[in-house]
Amino acid sequence: MTERPAPVGLSAENIGMVFTGRGGDVTALAGVDFRVRAGEFVCLVGPSGCGKSTVLKLAAGLLEPTEGKLGFDGGGLPRTAMVFQDHGLFPWLSIVDNVGFGLEAEGVGRTPRRTRAFGVLEQLGLGSFAESYPHQLSGGMQQRAAIARAMLTRPQMLLMDEPFSALDAQSKLVLMEELLRLWKDQRQTVIYVTHDIEEAVLLGDRVLIMSGRPGHIQEEVNVPLQRPRDLKDRGREDVRAITWNIWKAIEGQVRRSLHVPA
Repeated sequence: MTERPAPVGLSAENIGMVFTGRGGDVTALAGVDFRVRAGEFVCLVGPSGCGKSTVLKLAAGLLEPTEGKLGFDGGGLPRTAMVFQDHGLFPWLSIVDNVGFGLEAEGVGRTPRRTRAFGVLEQLGLGSFAESYPHQLSGGMQQRAAIARAMLTRPQMLLMDEPFSALDAQSKLVLMEELLRLWKDQRQTVIYVTHDIEEAVLLGDRVLIMSGRPGHIQEEVNVPLQRPRDLKDRGREDVRAITWNIWKAIEGQVRRSLHVPA
């Protein structure tokens, strides 16, 4: 098995992002400043359209900022993996081959990559579905396979864009537990975008609150819950208090984005 690369931190300094289209320029981000430490689990919340997904794409190297500087510990773009709301599995590949696809792109042979993919699927309770196809799995199982694919490549930074938002409440809790268990083992840096404030509090070391467009970091909230996390903590008074305080910080902008009066 390949050596696990060390997690990396990220610094954003005065990041701006302007998109140009037929209707003119749209400023998605302006004056974005934040720091994510190596191995930290940071969640991004904010109103719809505030640029959360744009931040992830910048961190992945899929976009270049219009202004400002985005830097990583050690310089250069780290080894990253992304997990989206849509699992993105290839329908013509079996689950084990979907999970091993990243290794195939790296030139790893069929037998070793399938062996490693099967091992991660076993960890996530999907070993008996390794030779199944995506359409034969439930939505929660498909998303577990997507997480397995991301984890298998041993990224230094894991970027997650509302990965559980399409799932029912029970499936979401199960997958949050699985994600925390895998992260405890691999401990890569995680930047996690969600609209679910309670989810952000239960998962993250810190929650970064973004303003409405043009997005910037409005506030940082430390989550003083010990690790390993127990999702039964969602009923604790301090968890409810942190969740409520974050909601009050963004409520006005969420209402404005929905054109709902305060």
